[in-house]
Amino acid sequence: MIKRYLILLLSIPLFAGLEHLTLPQALKIVKKDNLELKIARFNEQMKAYEAKAASGNNYGKLEGTMMAMRSNDAGNVFGFKLQSREASFGDFGFKDFLGGFGQAMSGTYGQFQQTMGNPATQKQLLETQPDDLNFPKARNHYLTKFTYMLPLYTGGKLSEYGRITKAMVRMAQYDTQKLLNEKLFQTRKAFYDITLVENYIRNLSRIISNIRRLKSVVKEMHTEGYAQPVDVMEVDARLAEARSMYNQAKLNRDLAYQFLSFLLNKEVSSIRHLNEMAPMPKVGQADVEAKNIDIQKAILGLQISEMAVNVQRAEFLPTLGGFAEYGSADNEIWNEFRKKDFYTVGLQLKWNFFNGGIDKANYEKAKVNYMMVQDQVELAKKGIGLKVKKLKSEIGSIEANIRSYQKQLRFAKAVYKSYKARYKEGLVSISDLLIKQSKELEMLLKLLTAKNERNTKIFELNSILNQGV
Repeated sequence: MIKRYLILLLSIPLFAGLEHLTLPQALKIVKKDNLELKIARFNEQMKAYEAKAASGNNYGKLEGTMMAMRSNDAGNVFGFKLQSREASFGDFGFKDFLGGFGQAMSGTYGQFQQTMGNPATQKQLLETQPDDLNFPKARNHYLTKFTYMLPLYTGGKLSEYGRITKAMVRMAQYDTQKLLNEKLFQTRKAFYDITLVENYIRNLSRIISNIRRLKSVVKEMHTEGYAQPVDVMEVDARLAEARSMYNQAKLNRDLAYQFLSFLLNKEVSSIRHLNEMAPMPKVGQADVEAKNIDIQKAILGLQISEMAVNVQRAEFLPTLGGFAEYGSADNEIWNEFRKKDFYTVGLQLKWNFFNGGIDKANYEKAKVNYMMVQDQVELAKKGIGLKVKKLKSEIGSIEANIRSYQKQLRFAKAVYKSYKARYKEGLVSISDLLIKQSKELEMLLKLLTAKNERNTKIFELNSILNQGV
């Protein structure tokens, strides 16, 4: 039994979450361990390999081929021997031809001349079917060759494809950076949300304690005959309302911790609180255009569309390729390789003169797309600039509301304290007192909501400015 307890005690730290986590620590962890960011980095790596594959086309392709065959097909066997440099006159059927020719040569030269001039003899010789050529013995054939093909000129198409794939790597990096900004935004927001809600819970606890003390006062006054039974019920109702708000706040805090743990891919038990109000970043139009990811992506997209125009222009230009082939063949594998080797070198020029106007249409389409992307870049700059101005204006408005709510909250606390003293003296009813106390709860909730809204917009502004960690 003691062993079991010891094992349990030793295993508790293994399951405990991160405690007293600071925001800088959390930002480093989310940058390193967030699952969505890991997936995005894998996508970056795949794009980088695609770029390497595209650049490889500039160096051509070397292939090795080895073929092992056996055939008794007359054409194949004769071709095998010829490729192996072993063809002889016997393979042409000269054996059968020489037999008939020898009979014609018997006798004097005049008789031979007469015989060869005879159409019947000529026909007989020409119609002789060579048995060795038509019915050869089966033969093995082993062919080994190496082929190298190299694009010499493609009108710039290959170089533009290489530039496009490299640009797509940068695009994937921008996507990863944008996702990182989003995760940093969510992490910061979670920290500030937890700070706000825990401060809210602490204030609610104080309010609940005040209501409980008020309930004791009301009970004493009821005992002495200065309060009605309904006064106690009214206080109980307000206490139940405050407890409900308290429980909801605790639930929201737990959800925030769960979401923070999901972002960090680690269990988080507690954090170090921050100032409730996130600092306002410095914003300048030049910084927005220079750092904003969406604008950078739009500019890169413009560059890619220009490369696409160059690719379509290359369709009107010729392509030139070179190739070289080296090998050897024999009826035995790698037999007398150098003695029977062969080579072939050559060039190929292709030029598309007409294909029904398809290339022209695609070229014009690429140019129109380039002009469209130019406008999209301007739209992105103006749109992001407008969004930044809107956020700054909204933040200023919310900050004014926060200052107002803070004053109203201080006033509500002071009024509640005053009404509580007056209630004890019998100058106001319990309903009047609870109305003032309700005003404090209302202002507390409004202040929490306003601070949360302000922080959200500030973090959104940080993301637009690509502030990073």
